[in-house]
Formats: sequence, structure tokens, C-alpha cells
Amino acid sequence: MKPKVKSILELTGIYAVFAFMAIIIIYPLLWAFGMSLNAGTSLYSSTIIPENWSLVHYKWLFTDPNSNYLTWYKNSMIVSTVSAVLSVVMTSLVAYAFSRYKFVGRQSGLYTFLILQMFPVIMAMVALYILLNLVGLLDTLSGLILIYVGGQIPFNAWLVKGYLDTIPRELDEAARMDGAGHMTVFIKIILPMAMPILAVVALFNFMGPLFDFILPSIILRSPDNYTLAVGLFNFISDKFANNFTRFSAGAILIAVPVSLIYLFLQRFLISGLTSGGTKG
Repeated sequence: MKPKVKSILELTGIYAVFAFMAIIIIYPLLWAFGMSLNAGTSLYSSTIIPENWSLVHYKWLFTDPNSNYLTWYKNSMIVSTVSAVLSVVMTSLVAYAFSRYKFVGRQSGLYTFLILQMFPVIMAMVALYILLNLVGLLDTLSGLILIYVGGQIPFNAWLVKGYLDTIPRELDEAARMDGAGHMTVFIKIILPMAMPILAVVALFNFMGPLFDFILPSIILRSPDNYTLAVGLFNFISDKFANNFTRFSAGAILIAVPVSLIYLFLQRFLISGLTSGGTKG
């Protein structure tokens, strides 16, 4: 087979796979968006292209006094934003310590982080429920944030530590020779170089609480404390009042903050700031 023909066949196969994956991803999104524009409430009477489209469900979410959607949206933004910020701060400090310093228990700590990643958080639900109940944080957003931040430290610490290990130590040594202390090196040298991986950590820790359902459904009991995932589930959980079109409208709006955060962090996600860190 000629190289040119082989190249064309390979490109055709690659684009075919991409097109197939795009259909799998985009088709459900189109259905959800189309369903949110249907005037009715039934799942079976909805169509992907509404004959008489309407924004009545979006209007209901924001204006109806019986809708708690804005409250749920606010709760989700608070939990996701605070979790992302605290995760970045704590993870960067922990990863910096494990990457740059040698201390008693360092190796054991790394192995502990590695072992903890093998067990899902769902296995500790009973213990977490009892713990939050004992400290008075059950049915609170603070308790939910505490679990999210603490539960992500092992994975994030390993992820960020591996990235920090690629940053040349000569930069630290040069800064210390100029009189910089530990925190100065961390803030002015390490953090700017580690922005790409910290952006990934921030994005993942923002998206996780926003889409999670199991943990909030166990911890939160008051409708005023619900996050979006738990609140929207109420639209379709009642067999006598299923409202899939309102559920779809609410679900579509969840993508707005995620898209904005992704666009804001895109320049960090796609850049390699450590290249050229040392000069020959």
C-alpha cells in the first residue's frame, strides 16, 4: 500500500472515531436542550426538535415562588467554589512539602495517600455521617465542603507532587541564595510554575461537588440546603408529579458555570509553564 493511501486511510479512521464519539456526547445534550424547550412536562411526549418551543420552564425556575432553583444554584456555587479554592491551597502546600522536603514519615505518608485512593468515599459514608452528626455539621454546607476538601487531598497531593517533582530544584536553590525563605520560594517560584496542574485541580474540584448526588443526598436534609443535583432529582422522583422538562431546563443551566471556569482556566490547562525553566 502506498504511503499516501495509507495516510488517508489512517486519517479517515481517526476522524470516523472522533465523529462517532462526538455523536455519542452531543446527542444526549441535544435531547436535554430540546426537552427543556417543550411546553409539556412528559418525557414521552417531548421531541428533540419542539414543534412549539417555549421558555416557560426556564421562566418557572427563576420566577415561580414554589421553585427553590436559585437557592439550590447558590448552594452549589458556594460548595463548589469554596471546595475548589480550599483544595488548591491545601493540596499545593501538602504537595510542596512532600516534593521538596525530607522528614520522618514522608514515605509512609505517600504510601498512605496511595492506599487511600484505592477506596471510594462511599465506603466511609456511615463514618462520615456519624462524624458530622457528632460535631454538629450534619445538614450543613460547611460539613459537605469539609468532606469534599478532605476526601480529595490524597489524589490531588499525588497529582500535584508528581508535577512539582518536574520543576528543577535549581530554581529553589537560586532563590535561597538570593535570601528567599521557604514561603517566598513557594509563592513566587513554585506556584507560578505549577499553575497548569493547579488549574486542573481547581477545575476537577469545582466540577465534582456540582455534579455529585450521592454525598449531598445523604448529608443534606433541608430543602433550603439542597444542592442542584439533589434539588433537581425532586422534579422526577415523585411518580405522581414527574417533570422531566423542568429537570432538563435546570440541568442545562448547570453547564454555564463549568463552561466559564473552563474558558478562564484554558490558558493554564494547555500551557507548559515549566519549559525553559533552566538555562544551559
